[in-house]
Amino acid sequence: MKKNLIYVAIGSVIVIGALYFFFASGSAGVENNILANVNKGEFRVEITTSGELEALRSVQVFGPAEARRFRIGNFTIDKMVDEGTVVKKGDFICSIDKTELFGRLEDRRLDLEQTKAQYEQIQLDTSLNLRVERDNILNQEYIVQEQELILEQSQFEPPAIIKQNEYNVEKAKRELDQARERYRIKSLQEKARMLEIAAKLREDQLEVDQMVEVLDKFVVTAPQDGMVIYVDYRGSKVKEGSQISTWNPVVATLPDLSTMQSITYVNEVDIRRVKVGQRVELGMDAFPDKKYTGEVTKVANVGQQRPNSDAKVFEVIIEVNESDPMLRPSMTSSNAIIADQLDDVIYVPLEAVNVENDSINYVYLRNGVKQEVLLGLTNANDVVIEKGLNEGDYVYLNTPDWGENLAVNLLEELNGKRNQDSQEEEEPIAAANSSFSSTSRSVSKNSTP
Repeated sequence: MKKNLIYVAIGSVIVIGALYFFFASGSAGVENNILANVNKGEFRVEITTSGELEALRSVQVFGPAEARRFRIGNFTIDKMVDEGTVVKKGDFICSIDKTELFGRLEDRRLDLEQTKAQYEQIQLDTSLNLRVERDNILNQEYIVQEQELILEQSQFEPPAIIKQNEYNVEKAKRELDQARERYRIKSLQEKARMLEIAAKLREDQLEVDQMVEVLDKFVVTAPQDGMVIYVDYRGSKVKEGSQISTWNPVVATLPDLSTMQSITYVNEVDIRRVKVGQRVELGMDAFPDKKYTGEVTKVANVGQQRPNSDAKVFEVIIEVNESDPMLRPSMTSSNAIIADQLDDVIYVPLEAVNVENDSINYVYLRNGVKQEVLLGLTNANDVVIEKGLNEGDYVYLNTPDWGENLAVNLLEELNGKRNQDSQEEEEPIAAANSSFSSTSRSVSKNSTP
């Protein structure tokens, strides 16, 4: 019985000792728990955005724009293939309701028939009128000949009779000239009437022919191979029953899927870092396992305000280098724009850097030194250290207990130059430290390194 009590007492002492050692060592190592290694290697400044794919090149598919010549302001989509259908050149895309143009065509055909009837009537009238004038000329020529014969036979008559016969000949000749002039004028009049009715006949016939030709275009076919993407019209996609203006008769687009681009927007804070020609790493929400590369091809000069957002953004276009038949317009892409990249540099987490007197940047080293550092580029998580640290050093991500009143070990190279540090370097450091201060206080004191 005594032996059992002794064993229980010894076991209790061992357990209590182990617990004490565990918690004591944990308390001593709380500072080590938030140490970070000073790394050396590749450092990248990335701007991450999401974008939407669209084809680099596409062909617009038009409805019959010629319909506006016949006073048709809008036309209605009757039937259409599903959006996303892959079509070949000449394949059916959609048909348009022909009812309104059919009505106008029938009216023009009636006008054409009336014009043809008028043309034939004027032809007959012209023939009859000119024939009458020609008969008048012929009759007058006979009268002239008759009067000349009478004059010839009256050579031995009294002078008064001869003179009268001469007057009759002159009168007959004058009437013949007048008949010939009437025929000339009548010919010009009838010719003008024929030209006028002939022009109207050609106009009516041409309009009917054009209407028939335009009716054939009410069946819209693909001008080339591609995938059918219907356009947005008045805030919604074109669909069966939609009305399209003849002044902007674009029904759909056929994108060339061999070359895609991502349309994305970068906020006004980061846009200064984005340049044409920068490399981009892309991922697709639809294919998480696939990775693509791209290049910035255009950066907007003027910002815009996107819906449901107060921030100003700038449009950036990224061309995708790879061609993949699985890529489709309107797919969502994640874009990592490589704004800057350095090789073989020293960098630490942003949380490790502190600021004193708005000009001295420093870190806490594991060896108990409060060391000033010269900062370089920053990204979302880390900052390049140009001077003050070596590879393999350890820095604190929080303020250690011993570092509150410790003097900073200043760099001689920065004497007289500290106030020239750019604001763009200090602001992200201060912001990172502010957000990290609350996090560091919540770290458990019994965590191990």
